[in-house]
Amino acid sequence: MNVSNAVTPTAEQLQRFLNSDFTGPVCMVNLLKFKDKAEYEDGRETDLTGQEAYGLYGEQMREFVLSKGGRFIFYSAAWQMILGSVEEEWDTVAIVEYPSKEAFIEIVSLPEVQGFGVHRSAGLKGQLLIATSQGQVQEA
Repeated sequence: MNVSNAVTPTAEQLQRFLNSDFTGPVCMVNLLKFKDKAEYEDGRETDLTGQEAYGLYGEQMREFVLSKGGRFIFYSAAWQMILGSVEEEWDTVAIVEYPSKEAFIEIVSLPEVQGFGVHRSAGLKGQLLIATSQGQVQEA
């Protein structure tokens, strides 16, 4: 697993998602890998672990998501890889539902979210973010 640069979606990735045919509520599956020690881009000193810094982000993000009609579906430590192999295992799995892809883009683009997003960046070593939907199966 190469997670070194997989922390924030690019503008192109967000635009591609916004332009997609995806409709209805979107469930974002998050696979999270935390840094051992939080590292803030502004160079501030901290004793926080990566997971603790991400927790500061998560508390505030939860309020925004709920205020925009979203829901937190699932959050758990990723205990053990049963099938497959990667260089490093993920630390946490989270699933968050947003009313639509537009609502997701709106929320992650809010200046307030960008402000407390410093904790997210400080804590995350890497992330996979997968857009899914409940009860919809895409035909191959």
